[in-house]
Amino acid sequence: MQFEEIPVLTWLGLEKDYLPSPSNQPIEFLLEHINHLPPHLLLKFSSITTPKQRTTIHSIRNRRVVYLNSNPSELSFTSARHTWPTIWPGRERRGIEEGNVEEQWAETGFMQGTTKHVKKLGHLLRDYEEEREAERVRNIRRAQLFIPEEDEDSDEEEPVALEEENDADLKEEFERRIRERFIYWFIGFDWDESLDVDNDRDLQERWFESDDEDE
Repeated sequence: MQFEEIPVLTWLGLEKDYLPSPSNQPIEFLLEHINHLPPHLLLKFSSITTPKQRTTIHSIRNRRVVYLNSNPSELSFTSARHTWPTIWPGRERRGIEEGNVEEQWAETGFMQGTTKHVKKLGHLLRDYEEEREAERVRNIRRAQLFIPEEDEDSDEEEPVALEEENDADLKEEFERRIRERFIYWFIGFDWDESLDVDNDRDLQERWFESDDEDE
């Protein structure tokens, strides 16, 4: 989608040669005018800025923090591990939880067949789902081998090996990395004014201070 700056400038009553230019200096422009533009015009800036670049904008960064603090289901441990499997450093077999769900469905939700046949179907579905999930993770890792590094932060996708690998440490490290990824890369709520809160700077500082203490 091509960015059109005229509607933006017209809304603000600015001249066509206004600087900073919304087209050539979008972040600088947003730093000055984000609070004066409606969401439908702000959305246009998604095509010419990256999520990480937009992190420098105070209100956007805080909207992400507010959403993160609402404990969204897509960032729960189970969901996040499924979405970003290459960040999770655990060594357990992939697809166990997914396989158990399929087996449980066969045993409780499948209405036809004898108990023996239902149990056999449950085992087959569980094994199939475990293998399907393991193959999905393998494909993701293969694909990443062929993605050229865009910047020095590309190594964030590599799991971090802890000196003492136990479930609690692995989970805590994984959740910390997901929070960081969300704050610096998430794009879903950057223009959502409903996430704005009073004293948002204090909220942001408390979040980062808490994260530093965890480290």
